[in-house]
Amino acid sequence: MEFLSAAARASNDAEHLVITRCKTAFLMMNRYPYSVGHLMAVPYKKTAELASLGENEIVDLWNLVVHAQSLLRFATRAQGFNIGLNLGEAAGAGVVDHLHIHIVPRWRGDTNFMPVIAGTKTISEGLHALYDKLVDAQTRMENERAR
Repeated sequence: MEFLSAAARASNDAEHLVITRCKTAFLMMNRYPYSVGHLMAVPYKKTAELASLGENEIVDLWNLVVHAQSLLRFATRAQGFNIGLNLGEAAGAGVVDHLHIHIVPRWRGDTNFMPVIAGTKTISEGLHALYDKLVDAQTRMENERAR
């Protein structure tokens, strides 16, 4: 079973690293991140084509992208972001039949010699520890807005 579809149907969000859900889409952590805090906004509908999404799905996806940026700024002090989609195998899509938007936080000086020389990426924080941090930050952000 494909992991995006499994996360879409899951009831245990923590197990699938789902941060939040909207009516037509959800936000989750990438299990194989490019960078600490790499998130993905994913429609529930399994499709490879943006044109097959309805207006509400597109709005939910982009609202999740905006939310992800706010959340990552708050929780990780991200200074910038790479945001995008890889549509189709030729574009580098790891999952070609279920589109998703990548939200990758960036910091000044966050690249180093490890990926270039050693072919290794280093991740400074474990997925589940960061998941807990993000969910907590989301709750704190919601509480601040409610005041």
